[in-house]
Amino acid sequence: MSDADADSEPVLREDAMERFPVPDYEDVPEDLRERIDEETERAGFTPNVFSALAYKPSHFRAFVAYHDALVEDTALEREEIEMIVVAVSGVNHCYYCNVAHGALVRIYADDPLLADQLVANYRTADINDAHRTMLDVAVKLTEHPAAVEKEDLETLREAGFSEEALWDIASVTAFYNLSNRLATFAEMRPNEEFHTLGR
Repeated sequence: MSDADADSEPVLREDAMERFPVPDYEDVPEDLRERIDEETERAGFTPNVFSALAYKPSHFRAFVAYHDALVEDTALEREEIEMIVVAVSGVNHCYYCNVAHGALVRIYADDPLLADQLVANYRTADINDAHRTMLDVAVKLTEHPAAVEKEDLETLREAGFSEEALWDIASVTAFYNLSNRLATFAEMRPNEEFHTLGR
């Protein structure tokens, strides 16, 4: 086996999260090992979120199934999804998602600076007006959900987003608020590889 092959072998790192135990790969149900194998082959390493979620297999399945629906059945571009994730994660101070999804923003937007701008202050990031409106609503839903009104949806429509895209903006925002809180509670740690991807 070459070094490259060794690097792509699934490894559930014990330090993937600080507050709960990470199971051994061999103890993870077969269907979840298959998903971990796929992600490891695609990324070249096993993202720590998979190591952490393996702690509770039924929740792993539900989490990943909803994630897949969000990115596969959507009116949004993948770049837009990741922009929402990073802006929301920045507001929530989620270390794992800031770093991991920051890497995805850099890759999908083909922009080495955008993720850092979004985390620091999306309002001053180099984005167009439609994307700023999208992130305004996502952050409002994150920080003050009870303050979201019909006018916010109308603002998104006026910015050019379809009805389906409005639903998807809210769904991605809601899901990553869940993800941020779980990652923070468990103290999930991003893989070192994420820090340099797309730079």
